[in-house]
This record gives sequence, C-alpha cells and structure tokens, in this order.
Amino acid sequence: MSKKEQKEQQAAASNEPKQQPGAQEPKADAKKEGEQPAAKKEDEKKKEETPEEQIARLKGELEHEKKEYLFLMAEFDNFRKRTLKEKSDLIKNGGEKVLIDLLPVIDDFERAIDALEKTADIDSVKEGVNLIYNKFVKYLEKQHVKPMESTGKDFDSDIHEAVTTFPAKDESQKGKVVDTVLKGYTINDKVLRHAKVVVGQ
Repeated sequence: MSKKEQKEQQAAASNEPKQQPGAQEPKADAKKEGEQPAAKKEDEKKKEETPEEQIARLKGELEHEKKEYLFLMAEFDNFRKRTLKEKSDLIKNGGEKVLIDLLPVIDDFERAIDALEKTADIDSVKEGVNLIYNKFVKYLEKQHVKPMESTGKDFDSDIHEAVTTFPAKDESQKGKVVDTVLKGYTINDKVLRHAKVVVGQ
C-alpha cells in the first residue's frame, strides 16, 4: 500500500463519529420497561403471598364487607321506622289544623245561642246567624270545599243521587234536576258529598 493510500484511510477514519468506550445507545422504552401497571404489581404481590396469607387477607376483606352490609341494613331499618311513624302521625293529626280553624265558628254559634236567651230582638239574632253562616262558607272555601249548583242542571249520576222523580211540566225538564233536597259539595273538584236531587221525568 502506498503512502498516499494510507493517508486517505487515516483521513476517512478521523471523519467517523467516535463512540466512548462502554457507552450504550439510549433505549427509548427503558423507562416504560421499568414501569409496571398497578394491577400487574398487585397480581405479582398476590402471587408472592402464601396460602395462609391469602386466607387471612380474604377473611379481612369479608369482615369489612359484612360490617358495611350490617351498617346499611341498620340505616334502612331506621329510615323505614321513621317513615312509618311520620305517616302514622300525619294520619292521626292530619285534621288538627282543620279543626282548630273550625273552633271560632263554634264560638260564634255559642254566642248566638246565648243571645237568643237574652234578647227579644229577632232581627239582630237573624243577622248574627247570617254572619256565622257566611263566616263558615268562607272557611269552607279556604279549605277548597265548594257547593254544587244542581237545580236546573242535567242529571249526572257521578255527582247526583236521585231520591225521587217528578213528572216534568214540559219536555225541556226531562232528565234535569228540578229540585235539590240536600246540597252536594266538592273538594278540589272531587265529590265530597253527592247532591240528593229530584229528577224530572
């Protein structure tokens, strides 16, 4: 080999990238290889457990779940008892407010009865009774109780109760209520008491 060829080889060797001895190429997945999912670690941990350790661990988990179940059952039982008590109290005392608001009307009637015994002025007594009546009607309206207007209306078996029939004077009165024997009432558009009526025939 000539000197010229030796110089060309040395020049080519000097242009090649130098690598430090012992240096290794970085691995892109080195970090990923070093990391393991939590579930995998847990599985490995369980694999390392002895049968006795596994039994002890499972017993602990079972005891914990049992306590949670008993706690939930106790909470539900308390809720059920509380709900039943509230429902019972509501049924027992549901009419309490209605009766309290009704007491002033009773007071007015007692005063009217007392006035009847002490006065001879019938007109004032009538006026007092009318005031009590109007007060009571307003009280019923406050409770959403309304009287039915039956006379002259078509007979409706859903809201009327026919106590008797009466011969109609003309064809237009047939099947209609010609007289109301006992007034009917509704509460929240539901029949509270059927009206007792006389029907034309």
